[in-house]
Amino acid sequence: MSKYTARPIDLAKLKTVPLKARDGKVKAADFAAPYSKGAGISGWLDSLPKLLAADSFRALAGALQKAREARKPILWGLGGHVIKCGLAPVLADLMRRGYATGFAMNGAASIHDFEIALAGATSEDVEAVLPDGRFGAAEETGRETNEAIVAGDRDSLGMGEALGRRLETIADPNFAGSSLLLAAYRASVPVTVHVAVGTDTPHMHPAVDPGALGRATHRDFRLFCALVAEMHQGGVYLNIGSAVVMPEVFLKAVSAVRNLGRPLEEFTTVNLDFLQHYRPRVNVVERPHAQAGGAGIAITGHHELMLPLLAAVLIESDGT
Repeated sequence: MSKYTARPIDLAKLKTVPLKARDGKVKAADFAAPYSKGAGISGWLDSLPKLLAADSFRALAGALQKAREARKPILWGLGGHVIKCGLAPVLADLMRRGYATGFAMNGAASIHDFEIALAGATSEDVEAVLPDGRFGAAEETGRETNEAIVAGDRDSLGMGEALGRRLETIADPNFAGSSLLLAAYRASVPVTVHVAVGTDTPHMHPAVDPGALGRATHRDFRLFCALVAEMHQGGVYLNIGSAVVMPEVFLKAVSAVRNLGRPLEEFTTVNLDFLQHYRPRVNVVERPHAQAGGAGIAITGHHELMLPLLAAVLIESDGT
């Protein structure tokens, strides 16, 4: 006999409903189909369940296809990890196919890309070089990026265009094809770079000019705002691998554009990362669509898998 005064409730008179009358959100018709050998990437896409992330992935591909067909902006916001994963050639190819009309990078992305173009390698072993202060002290990276920014500022260029212009001259021919900065510069596709002072290794270098750095990255912010303004009714913005800087920059750009009286509604935003962080969720996927329509999509997965997969789906859909 239980010592508790409370007793288990009697469920004998609980009302039930027929299973078929209840219905359900998950239906057999939405289940995945086994992949058929030789079906290719389009067959694989069709075989996915019509549920959750699979439907979000289809929606992402569809939004990009519609934006390209309508000649609307497709802007890619990139964190450093995307470049370190070796995805610049994939992004450059999507650019050539019309699936990227502009790129916005945080400082880390631009540095990794710049170093790849110079030396074919990037990403220091921080634990090995931090104890004696060698972390971030690469001479060519600091000197060349800062000189590029200063020279670009004299010509009223933003940081992204200035870095691309410098790489046109100094990139190692063996590695130039792996640089997104250079590929975009050669194609006259805008690249904007958005830095927070002190976050990037070239800010430590003796050649840094804080005034030129600030003017160049602010010029890029204004250019980014101009690109975002054209997203009205059909554009797409993708935040890939930036947890803080690019989501904040995008939200301010959205607000600035609307504050200036430009309509900005009915567009698509995407956050693709291996973790769904707070700022990308609210600043990219949710807030921009308040009272503005459109859609926000969140896809969770590793960049080195998801971006090539998305690119394959887009390429196969073109039949070229």
